[in-house]
Amino acid sequence: MDLAKVTEFVKEQLQDEKTGHDFYHGQRVAHLASKMYLQDNPAAHKDSRMVAIIEAAGYLHDTIDEKICADPDQVLASIKKLLPQAGFTALEVKDILFTIQHMSFSANIEHHYQLPVSGEYVQDADRIESLGAIGIARAFTYGGAHGNVIYDPRIKPQKLVSHDQYRKHTETTINHFYEKLFHLVDLMNTAGGKKEAQKRTEFMRDYVQEFMSEWNV
Repeated sequence: MDLAKVTEFVKEQLQDEKTGHDFYHGQRVAHLASKMYLQDNPAAHKDSRMVAIIEAAGYLHDTIDEKICADPDQVLASIKKLLPQAGFTALEVKDILFTIQHMSFSANIEHHYQLPVSGEYVQDADRIESLGAIGIARAFTYGGAHGNVIYDPRIKPQKLVSHDQYRKHTETTINHFYEKLFHLVDLMNTAGGKKEAQKRTEFMRDYVQEFMSEWNV
C-alpha cells in the first residue's frame, strides 16, 4: 500500500489549516494510533495491512471535518478514488471511510457509533491529541481562531447534549476543558488509549488548577 499518496493528499487539503487540525495533527494521530494498536496486540506486528488502515484513517480524518472543510462531500469523493489507487481493498476502504465519517466527538454526542477495531484506535488517538500539553496548545489555538475568550466566570460550562448545541453555544476555552476535554478519558475504547488518556488528563487538570489559581490571585 502506498501511504505516500495519502499523506500528499492530506498535506494539500490541510495546507492552510491553522486551528490545530493541520497535517502534523493527522500525522501524530496516525502514528499514535498504530503505536497503541501494536502495543495492545504484540502478535500483530506482521499485520502491515491493519497498520496501514489505521494510519490512513489517522491522516485523513480531519480532511472532511465540517469545522475546517468547506465541502466535505467533495473531499470525501476524492478520498473514495484515492484509497483504491493507494492499494486498499474495497473492504479496507469501507472501514476507513466509516471511521473518518463517524469518529468525531460531535457525531457521537447523540448517538454512539461502533467503529471497526482500526477506527477505535484512530478515535482514541484523536481524542488523546485533545489532552496533555498538545491538547492545551490546540485548545487555545482553536479558541483564539474562533474568537472565544480565554475565560469569563460569568459564562458557565454547559452539559453537551446535541451536535448543534456543541457547535453553536457560547463557550470559553477554559469551559471547553470542563464541557469536553476532562470527559474524554472515560470515552476511550482501547487499553492503550485509556492509559495514555489518564496520564495526559492528569497533566491537564494540574494546568487548569494552576490557571484558576493565577486568575483568582
